[in-house]
Amino acid sequence: MNNTAAGPSSKVRPGSSQPSETSLKRKRGMFQKDLQHMMYGFGDDQNPLPETVALAEDIVVEYVTDMVHKAQDIASKRGKLLTEDFLFLIRKDLPKLNRCTELLSMNEELKQARKAFEVDEEKLASID
Repeated sequence: MNNTAAGPSSKVRPGSSQPSETSLKRKRGMFQKDLQHMMYGFGDDQNPLPETVALAEDIVVEYVTDMVHKAQDIASKRGKLLTEDFLFLIRKDLPKLNRCTELLSMNEELKQARKAFEVDEEKLASID
């Protein structure tokens, strides 16, 4: 029988280390404003119920924590956590995979643009 009162984050997967008591504690409401804006953007009320935001936050934090632990288990063989570990985990969910690759390529383009902008600024500063 499964003990649901303990919650899914209290499960210990075989082959992984048990999370410490302090690592399970987190600051509640940390993503409250961001989630409220996202919920409004997806059609919810501009000021959703605090209970709804808290539930959405719990779900998001649990999902991200679970993904990080899974990626860490994959990366433990190599000893280093990489972006590709997360892409491997979502490889069967094509919408998520496509969105992640799109965001990663946009991030790379922004890095290159910032770098080019800094180089141009340095050239202008050296001319003056």
